[in-house]
Amino acid sequence: MAQHPPVGELASWGTGLAQGLAGYGGQGFSLRGEKDRFVLPPKLRNTIAERSGQRVLCIGVHEKWPCLTGFGKEREEDFARILDREEKRRTDLGQEFDRAAYMLNLWDFEEAPFDASGRFVLPAVSGQLGGIGNALYFQGAGDYITIWNPETLLAQTDPVFAGPQARCRAEMANAKGKGK
Repeated sequence: MAQHPPVGELASWGTGLAQGLAGYGGQGFSLRGEKDRFVLPPKLRNTIAERSGQRVLCIGVHEKWPCLTGFGKEREEDFARILDREEKRRTDLGQEFDRAAYMLNLWDFEEAPFDASGRFVLPAVSGQLGGIGNALYFQGAGDYITIWNPETLLAQTDPVFAGPQARCRAEMANAKGKGK
């Protein structure tokens, strides 16, 4: 999987949570369906639509984990503030901050419009960078959504992934039980 330069903790993106807007919570599983589409789970797609006023999933590569990230278009409005905050944080810690590399990471995403039912086509480059096959697992992570190849998520050994792994297994079993 291609990796971006280490440019900071993107988990601190956005002001949405600080302003009292709902963060991205919940999870879901989707198999690639007809017309090569996946389905964004209702709770996540509703949050995107409410926060940004658009049905567009922005998809980038997570800087630390072997997965993709997803968020709504409203995050673009926060990019300058995010850059300033990360620069200050790094400077306060006596660390070097490469603003250009951080900007590249923030703006390196593709847009995937989705319909009212959450169906969207994963852009080919995002799918390749995320090692995505015929299934996706979505996990809300507050300021963004993580989007996983389920096999990649289940292979993680860090205990932080225990909850998402258990939910992913349950979602996969549920989908298999429905014959999807």
